[in-house]
Formats: sequence, C-alpha cells, structure tokens
Amino acid sequence: MPETYSPVNSQGLGEKETLMANLAPKFALVTGGAGDIGGAIVARLSADGFTTTIVDTIDEPAGAARARALSVNAPVTFCRASTTSRQALTALIATLPRLDLAVMCAGTVSAQPFLDIDDAAWQLQLDVNLTGSFLAAQIAARRMRKDASRGHLIFISSWVASRPWPEIAAYSSSKAGIDQLMRQAALELAPHGIRSNSVAPGIVMAGLAKTQFETEPQYAARASRSIPLGAPQTADQIADAVGFLASPAAATMTGSILTVDAGSTLGTLA
Repeated sequence: MPETYSPVNSQGLGEKETLMANLAPKFALVTGGAGDIGGAIVARLSADGFTTTIVDTIDEPAGAARARALSVNAPVTFCRASTTSRQALTALIATLPRLDLAVMCAGTVSAQPFLDIDDAAWQLQLDVNLTGSFLAAQIAARRMRKDASRGHLIFISSWVASRPWPEIAAYSSSKAGIDQLMRQAALELAPHGIRSNSVAPGIVMAGLAKTQFETEPQYAARASRSIPLGAPQTADQIADAVGFLASPAAATMTGSILTVDAGSTLGTLA
C-alpha cells in the first residue's frame, strides 16, 4: 500500500498534533512584567490567549492590581520575586501548571559617564539585567525540557547592545551579554525543541528614557537625532514584536534578534 501522507507544520507536528497544540492552554512568565514595557508585553500575551504570570519586585497589593489591569483576555497573576534569586525563581516556576513561554524583561539602568561608574552601579546592572535573565531562562528551560513543551525563551535586549551610547556602559554591556546568552541558549536547547530569541528595542518612551525625554532637553535633542524614522518607540510596539515571536508565524525562528528601533542602530546621515 502507498504511504499515507500527513502534512507537517513548521514545528514538525502533524495536523492533529497542531490542532491539539493550538487548542491547549498556553502559559507564559514575564519577568519585570509590572513595568511599562513588561506590562505592555503582559497585556499583549493575555490578549493572545496566554495565561500569564508577572514576576516583579513591587509589593503584593500593587502587583495584584497591576495584574488585574493587564488581564485583557486570558488570566494574569502576580508573584513577588527577585530574578536574581535562583531559589525564588525555582520555587515559583515549580508551581505553574506548565510553561510555554518565558519573557526576560526585568532590568535596571543608571546613567553615569564611563569615568564615574562606581562598582555598585556596575554590578547591580549586570546582576539584574544579565544574571537575572540567565537564571530565569535556565530555570524556565529546565521546566520546558521536563514537560517536553517545546517552549520559547524571549529576551528583551536593546539597540545599545550593538551601538555605543553615552553614559550607559554598564547597561549596554549587560544587553550585549544578553544577546550572546540568547544565541547560546538557542544552539544548546534546539535539540529539546526549545527556541530562544531577542527583541532589541530602540529608544522607548518608557522608564528612564521617558523621564529624560521630558526633563532633559539636551538628552531629548540628542536622542531625537539618533532616530532615523524620527520618533521613539512605544511600549506597545515592543509588545507587538514579542507577540509576533510568540505566535505560530515565528515558529522556525531561533537565535534571532528582532530589532525594533526605528533605525537607531543604523546611525545617522549627518
């Protein structure tokens, strides 16, 4: 008898498996999910059907209120934990029904000229941005491997991972490290069906950049000159990029950096 042909999708799954996978509940974790960019990502994932857990360091009442505000479609919950604590992250991830997606968005930045950076500021940014991303990604990937969930790690990097920008040497170094960490994870986790990608935002009207735009005319002028398309990004635009990577449309992407920076990494003509 002739072989029976069974269509296979981009993840190597047949039609029946694909249908069941699409119908199954999806669970996501977002570190730093109470912040401006993280919150936009949480709302987008909730809208797309991911039951999402926010991991952040704000107090429980504020975190619970933030989770309620971001519950667009699928449920959103809050858990207070530091991403620099392996013990806390391990305990948290163990409580989840399953884990399909982990977004490493927790981060911190302080602006200091290179000659003035003190040890504490340097170490804090590497601990939160790079080590915290590593811990969350590793613990999440171990859970994904255990569940055979063919999960996905998405790191929030930055345009300054590849282009120097004044007074943020610690931050940009940590983000460059994140991109290489992402590539390492993509290579080593591929045999388990686990993907790893980064989103690299440009200058986003959120957090410290928003404050500087609104209070420091010199910074606003310099930043505006560094955006070829003329306007900073919004948190929702970064969330759209994460939503794309988390969708079936990006099922064969791994080891990629999705840059959403209005051209800032290109430099300027002037």
